Amino acid sequence: MPDKTEGPASAAARHEQWKGKGVALRAFFYIFGTHAFAGFIWLLFYLGEHAKK
Repeated sequence: MPDKTEGPASAAARHEQWKGKGVALRAFFYIFGTHAFAGFIWLLFYLGEHAKK
């Protein structure tokens, strides 16, 4: 809970820091998700290439 003695500049700085962490977390999940999807597609092509026909 914020302290009543803290100024608006401190609260704004904390809010910006929180937003920055959110952006970094979202970017991490997007990058991880994209790589996981690309790996899955690569696996499908690999298995299809090596399938006994």
